[in-house]
Amino acid sequence: MRNRLTAFILTGMVLGVITGFAANLWVGGDKVLAKDVAGYFHLLADIFLHLIKMIIAPLVFSTLVAGIAHMGDSAALGRIGGRALAWFIIASLISLTLGLIFVNFFAPGEGLNLVRSGADSGVNTEALNFRDFVLHVFPTSMVGAMAENSILQIVVFSLFVGVALTAIGEKGKPIVTVIEAMVELMLQVTGYVMRVAPFAVFGALASAITTEGLGVLKTFGELVGEFYLSLFALWILLCCAGALFLGRRMIKLLKYVREPLLIAFSTASSEAAYPKMLEQLDRFGVPRRIYSFVLPLGYSFNLDGSMMYSTFATIFIAQAYGIDLPIATQITILLVLMVTSKGIAAVPRASLVVVAATLGQFDLPVEGIAFILAVDHFMDMGRTATNVLGNAIATSVITKWEGMLEVEEPDYVPHPKAPTHTAAHGRAGLELASDMVDDRPHG
Repeated sequence: MRNRLTAFILTGMVLGVITGFAANLWVGGDKVLAKDVAGYFHLLADIFLHLIKMIIAPLVFSTLVAGIAHMGDSAALGRIGGRALAWFIIASLISLTLGLIFVNFFAPGEGLNLVRSGADSGVNTEALNFRDFVLHVFPTSMVGAMAENSILQIVVFSLFVGVALTAIGEKGKPIVTVIEAMVELMLQVTGYVMRVAPFAVFGALASAITTEGLGVLKTFGELVGEFYLSLFALWILLCCAGALFLGRRMIKLLKYVREPLLIAFSTASSEAAYPKMLEQLDRFGVPRRIYSFVLPLGYSFNLDGSMMYSTFATIFIAQAYGIDLPIATQITILLVLMVTSKGIAAVPRASLVVVAATLGQFDLPVEGIAFILAVDHFMDMGRTATNVLGNAIATSVITKWEGMLEVEEPDYVPHPKAPTHTAAHGRAGLELASDMVDDRPHG
């Protein structure tokens, strides 16, 4: 199934586009009927996303606690966390700056000559408040955090549990054993859920094109095309940065993460790609105790595509309304986005909320958000895939930085009579062995 999943997802993408186009030709003239038909197509994607949300909380909790417990000391945890945050901050600045450079270079909003009306943007920016974000990081209830799938709160709670298990030593071993069994259980459940991914990809694309049609990409082609060129430049930069640390293995990493990238792109959901990303990083050679800690942090603090979109969309709207922003003001906007973007993981319609709040703060026309809503879904697909790629590279680089990157799992076709096992089981065995024999400090 693993080797065929990419082909199935690509097939789902192609069939989704064809089916959506046919449905748009059939019912596109009736907006109400088109919306109903699109809703049934999107049911497949909704089912998949519900299943993903079902497993995210226990998967993050169990892998993170098990990973911390295997680290053995809080010094290693602090060192890895510090290196991760350093990478995230640098990547954030690069993403925001690159977005600013490209939107000024392409100037996609110039010539639109939109007129400011003061209309409501339709986006709630009250959720974006730095004080509330900081308070939101700390859970009031473990059950509540898991019920709401609040990744950042689950990470905080898991950190306390993992460090406490390390502190109590032998007394905590029975609990560690139970959590390790829970990890294996959730990885098995994840395997079942991922079989639904090709159907979700089909449904998501068919739904979007049924209502919007292929013409939406032509109408806003300049904006979407130039944004994707900017994302492509960011991909090259991220891959070059990864290659500085990983060398030729950077190419191998791209091969391993192609399936999570396709899932993220097709569904426009980072959560949908998370379980598959865990498996592929495991196969690439990243130990569980590293990816189970760094990846959830990255999902909260390392959203490279979303940050590039934030500067790109903000300046695009200013250009569309004929507002000339001095370079000093643009740099100030960049620095503001550097701070506010760190809270977007906890906010619905995150990137749009950040852009709307930034526009309001600098007295720019917030109603400009409505202009890009028509193609926001297609732009969201690209920025979500970029977020996933950025986190895969960050996790792998930090592992290499720690001197803990293992040899990737070889691709092979097992003999029909040979016993089968999952990548997670094989890597877990290697990791247990390394825990028993490798107690040297990593610097």
